Amino acid sequence: MTAILYGVPAPGLAEVPAGAVQVSPLILGSQDLAVLADASVDRAVVLAPGGAIERDYVLAQALRVLKPGAPLLAFAPKDKGGSRLKKTLEGFGCRVGEDARKHHRFCHLARPEAPTGLAEAIAAGAPRLSPALGVWTQPGVFSWDRLDAGSGKLIELLPPLAGRGADLGCGVGLLAQRVLAAPAVTELTCVDVDRRAVDCARHNLDDPRATVIWGDVRRVDGLADLDFVVMNPPFHDGGTEDRNLGVAFVEIAARLLRKGGICWLVANRHLPYEASLASAFTAFEVRHDGGGYKVIEARR
Repeated sequence: MTAILYGVPAPGLAEVPAGAVQVSPLILGSQDLAVLADASVDRAVVLAPGGAIERDYVLAQALRVLKPGAPLLAFAPKDKGGSRLKKTLEGFGCRVGEDARKHHRFCHLARPEAPTGLAEAIAAGAPRLSPALGVWTQPGVFSWDRLDAGSGKLIELLPPLAGRGADLGCGVGLLAQRVLAAPAVTELTCVDVDRRAVDCARHNLDDPRATVIWGDVRRVDGLADLDFVVMNPPFHDGGTEDRNLGVAFVEIAARLLRKGGICWLVANRHLPYEASLASAFTAFEVRHDGGGYKVIEARR
């Protein structure tokens, strides 16, 4: 493999080699960086993620797959881990050149003959069975090490459901587990854009009624006339708040449901989904409003 790219740099931010293979788990159709062979890549460009464990894992994997002497460009916004990139890479035994521009820090280096500490960083960021959650998870996945408070409230209030349904933005499958506890559920399609979450959910949802899809909820085909939809809609896209993303989930849920079908969702209190719910559904009711979250039941 000639070159790999992790993430999607803004236009003009960094030079991306022609034909570079995308390896970010958030890009549909990308290659899995973790399964690439050692010392098999000629060049790497990494837009490093913000989380420390996830960032160290990605950088260690990139160094692992690079050939000795091959160049690595790693960069990130200054306020999202960029200021710590050089120290992290030096900890792997790299000699690092650094520059700053456009509110980012850029680290340039050649992969050393024998990097240090890669195995430890890879082990720390790898998928694991969480004793606290009782499920498979991985650093970098949404709420990877704890039950998200909003999802927890929805799980608490969700009644037993029945028939065919979908979990939009399923994460590692904690909400789906609650849905599948109802014997009357016959099918549950779970969709998430994060390949890591999907891989974990497939471990966690060992149930013949469940199908887990790596995909963008806004572009998933083949679902229609569902009896129910459950979801904790995301409202960040690329780290920036995007309320239209949650609105899109509401509109898609309505399209997927049969007449009379039910949608249960949880959202942060400050997100104004009520107008979209009123437009897309026959009726809706707020079942909980407190602790920073609102749980809503809507009927198609």
